Amino acid sequence: MIKIIKRAFFIVCTLILFFSVQSANASNNFSDIYFFYGEGCPHCAEERDYLFNVLLKEYPDLKINEYEIYSNKENFDFLKNVSNKLGASVGGVPFLVIGDNYFVGYTKSITSEAIKQTVQKCYSEGCLNPVSSIIDSNIENDDPEDYKKNTEVINFDIEKNIDEKDQNQDIRDENSKKIKIPVLGEINIMSLSLPLLTIVMGALDGFNPCAMWTLLFLISLLLGVKEIKRRWILGIVFIVASASVYFIFMSAWLNFIIFLGFVVWIRLLMGFLALLGGGYSIKEFIFNKENGCKVTGGEKRQKVFEKMKLAIQENSLFLAMLGIIILAFAVNLVELICSAGFPAIYTQVLAINNIAEWHRYLYILLYIFFFMLDDLFIFFVAMITLEMTGITTKYAGISRLIGGIILLAVGLLLIFKPEWLMFG
Repeated sequence: MIKIIKRAFFIVCTLILFFSVQSANASNNFSDIYFFYGEGCPHCAEERDYLFNVLLKEYPDLKINEYEIYSNKENFDFLKNVSNKLGASVGGVPFLVIGDNYFVGYTKSITSEAIKQTVQKCYSEGCLNPVSSIIDSNIENDDPEDYKKNTEVINFDIEKNIDEKDQNQDIRDENSKKIKIPVLGEINIMSLSLPLLTIVMGALDGFNPCAMWTLLFLISLLLGVKEIKRRWILGIVFIVASASVYFIFMSAWLNFIIFLGFVVWIRLLMGFLALLGGGYSIKEFIFNKENGCKVTGGEKRQKVFEKMKLAIQENSLFLAMLGIIILAFAVNLVELICSAGFPAIYTQVLAINNIAEWHRYLYILLYIFFFMLDDLFIFFVAMITLEMTGITTKYAGISRLIGGIILLAVGLLLIFKPEWLMFG
């Protein structure tokens, strides 16, 4: 009996020792992390600076596998495979994988501390490496040399503490970020912010002539309605429905762009669309002195007028509201064409910025608020004073000129300097 107990004790001790060695080996085998970034992305540059100049000082054995995804389709496909393997929703870069942990985006002090703790844990306890299985399968199916070309593995010499690639990326020529705009003078692009761009683009979009004529005609009809409550309800319903159309469109377009991912040609296509829209707006300012809306002219406009009259004259308030909502949706969908791509271009800018998803929707709401601000002003003034007012063609023309210039600038930046539109 004693012999059996001794043997059992010996077996248990052996197993404990075996698993301890295995655990130690697992922790000692940890060395690779995987860093996905985009060339010119400011958040990527910040995280890269932390990884190479801070983290590697503490962990000199660490190997950082870098993958640039903006201009390399194979790296982009690899990112999709990695995100699928990890069950991660990648809405932007930087994207860092440590063992079976991942980090989307980078916030100084918060993300860096989490990265450090994860690396410490992997060194002490060991980490799974699901990415290695993807790499192994790629090497089996493809030429290993082709795969290695897409990967840059960097293990820093801590004594030197200098990386030429970091130096080239960190050195900025401030003069190259300045543009000259007539009247406004020299402006530093990097001093602009996403909220400011949102306000400017939303306000300019709201001044387009197609966004105004329907509301002005509706107000002229409402001024003939005797019931004050009915006037206010129908007017507000139209404005809310118009804003809803924009929100639905911009949200859908934003999700479509994000769904397509970080494909370079999508950004280039949106850049060319911005250039076309800007060129069209400037052409209309020069040659269309009336600054009217060509998209909804003639017979189309007359049909809308007739339908709006019928909706206003409905005895049932519910049916009148329903008619106004349907007309608002139909008319504003057409107005999106007249906006010369403003909403689509703006959502592209939102997509390339590394911000939380709910922040993007808040920015869309901010855009729509300033888009509808002129409508709200005209409506409230008309309802309070019972007099018709509107935006003259002079102001509409000026807004077209400024809007065209901004679209041209955004288009050029999307094509040649997208990082200038990534507000850190």
